[in-house]
Amino acid sequence: MTLRDDLFAKVSEYARSQWAPIPQGRVVPTEYSLTHGNTGIHIDATVLYADIDGSTGMVDAMTNMMAAEYYKAYLECSARLIKDNGGTITAYDGDRVMAIFMGDVQVVDAVTAALQINWAVQEIINPTFTAVYQGRHRELRHNIGIDKSKILAAKIGVRVDNDIVWVGPAANYAAKLTSFENMDSKFQIRISEQAMQVLGLTHFTRTVDGTSVWEGPYSNLPRGQHYSTNCQIPL
Repeated sequence: MTLRDDLFAKVSEYARSQWAPIPQGRVVPTEYSLTHGNTGIHIDATVLYADIDGSTGMVDAMTNMMAAEYYKAYLECSARLIKDNGGTITAYDGDRVMAIFMGDVQVVDAVTAALQINWAVQEIINPTFTAVYQGRHRELRHNIGIDKSKILAAKIGVRVDNDIVWVGPAANYAAKLTSFENMDSKFQIRISEQAMQVLGLTHFTRTVDGTSVWEGPYSNLPRGQHYSTNCQIPL
């Protein structure tokens, strides 16, 4: 069988095969808990995407090594704070990281991680690079998107190159919230209406006057409204 024939056969198998019963998962699945073919696990989860803003301009203005230092610093801080708040890292993609939160307080945990990442950017990463590089320092900006929904986790890949595809609104819109056009860059964190319904506008408040930290709602996404904030939680 040629490679062409093999690909036709595999695509036909995916399109024509019946899906096995899909159980409801209570933990974040791994490639070892899933099988190939039309099988998967449903989870109720909150997805967080943390992404460097303007990374193309960064690599245009810096040496590759200097840009890599910014990437490594941002991803180190983001990943450590995600895991410290109970999140599971599911993917790194260039200058961004994807994480999944599960459990009874998953949205609170995800938002706490996001607000702490924002603090780390402003109080650790940028001051450190300013001190080291001074006039050559380029301010690191970032965006974080958070959404909640039911997600289907399915195994993909060939031979030893396996991974998981996360299929559901939250996996797409958390990423969309970090990158859609005309986004006001002064708000680093954006959360979907679906996640906000669980969180509640009053969960995080300003200590100065007791009002909500969230701005919005905004209606420029196909999947309902969303809210934004540039607040921080110090470590």
